[in-house]
Amino acid sequence: MAKVKRALVSVTDKTGIEDFARGLIKMDVEILSTGGTAKLLVSKGLKVTEVSNYTGFPEMMDGRVKTLHPKVHGGILHLRDNPTHVAELNKHGMKPIDMVVVNLYRFEETVAKENVTVEDAVENIDIGGPSMIRSAAKNHKFVAVVTSPAWYKAILTEMEATGGSLSENTMRKLACDAFRLTSSYDGAIHTYLNGLVDKSQFPQTLRLNYRKLDELRYGENPHQKAAFYADDTFEGACVARTEKLGGKELSYNNILDLDSAFGLVMEFENPSVVVIKHNNPCGGATAVKLADALVRAMDGDRVSAFGGIFALNRAVDTETATLIAKPENFVEAIIAPDYAPGAVEILAGGAKWGKNLRILKTGTAPGSAPKRRFDLRAVRGGMLCQTPDDAVLAADGFKIMTSKPTDEQLRDLIFGWRVAKHVKSNAIVLAKNEMVVGVGAGQMSRVDSSWMAARKAGDRAKGSVVASDAFFPFKDALEVALDAGATAAIEPGGSARDEEVIELARQRNVPLVFTGMRHFRH
Repeated sequence: MAKVKRALVSVTDKTGIEDFARGLIKMDVEILSTGGTAKLLVSKGLKVTEVSNYTGFPEMMDGRVKTLHPKVHGGILHLRDNPTHVAELNKHGMKPIDMVVVNLYRFEETVAKENVTVEDAVENIDIGGPSMIRSAAKNHKFVAVVTSPAWYKAILTEMEATGGSLSENTMRKLACDAFRLTSSYDGAIHTYLNGLVDKSQFPQTLRLNYRKLDELRYGENPHQKAAFYADDTFEGACVARTEKLGGKELSYNNILDLDSAFGLVMEFENPSVVVIKHNNPCGGATAVKLADALVRAMDGDRVSAFGGIFALNRAVDTETATLIAKPENFVEAIIAPDYAPGAVEILAGGAKWGKNLRILKTGTAPGSAPKRRFDLRAVRGGMLCQTPDDAVLAADGFKIMTSKPTDEQLRDLIFGWRVAKHVKSNAIVLAKNEMVVGVGAGQMSRVDSSWMAARKAGDRAKGSVVASDAFFPFKDALEVALDAGATAAIEPGGSARDEEVIELARQRNVPLVFTGMRHFRH
């Protein structure tokens, strides 16, 4: 156990610092402090010794030098069980510093500002803070290093219970947290400076900094271990920041499907519902009313919707909740911006499976899904990195290759094209009246995907449109969709046999639209 008699307190984030310092003083801990932190504590009536008075040197060079002094680092770094260290400490009039309470200049917030100058960025590179943190963390056998207000309550509680001491386990946990902070901080500085000298969109060194949210029961399969991590630099709603309002814990596969469902449903501005199964949409629809969109989304493939993941881009009202909660349905998880009063209770209690239904709230308005900087995928011995596929081509960017589609067909072509972007390639989507009626996903040949979509759609294929995520390499896949009843088609174009595909559409008097944009999803 390490007893705390003297603490150095110098924080940028002053959340809770008054109460924490007050609690330390009540346990007879002497407080050393600097600059704005000292002024704040003194203004609250707390007894504080300024570091400049302790060292005998004033803060200088616009605050660049204030804690870089042997009296500070000697007080932190000396080994209490080493007689030579203790003798040198006393010889030079130094005092032990048993706790360092420091957090850092807001560098990342600074460089995230619009039109930030290099000078402003550089001035927000903290030097004294990381130096003290690293010194304390290195000597954590004797010194507690506190870098976050999240620790304040637990530290005071433990010290009150032990007469002012902290356990070895607590000291080590604090040191781990400290080195995590300095590592992340230095990485942010490198990323910014590297961006000034290397104009590539992709950094020379890819640093990943994720915080563990939870260890999961298992991964994709029960014999695999798994955990869920959050990227704290990501701004906006995401599955990692949802509020769980009910149900069992999320599984690895739940999280993958929820992310896919959320990404697709946020493509649409009108009330929309998406049903995801095994990371592919098996249903999706838009409507004037959310409840109508739900019914139409489920009708896309009732068999596959059983045990699916549901995503909605509007607050779930009680009518929609009642439809979802019917006993004959079974839903693994649901994600939506919000839930009307009573909706959660209906979902959780409307059927036997309701008590296990995972209910997630994103708090996000329609059409406001944030964009990731990169998509990452691990391969053996490396990592693939790409910008996300967040491009949506507007109708005025389409190239009409045969007859002009009607307004209704154009609306469905756009709808089907957006859905196809979220289907595993080779992807074929049949859509009608802004509703998915058939999906062919993940087949090794595009014609097989087309057969699958046609079989799923059945008679509903009549009057539908067909969307393909990549070009038709042969006319056969389009022919299957047209034979099933599709009346218009949308695809990127670019095949060596484009003319054969165009000629087929012309012979069938079917509008064919080229987007010039592919949406492979492997």
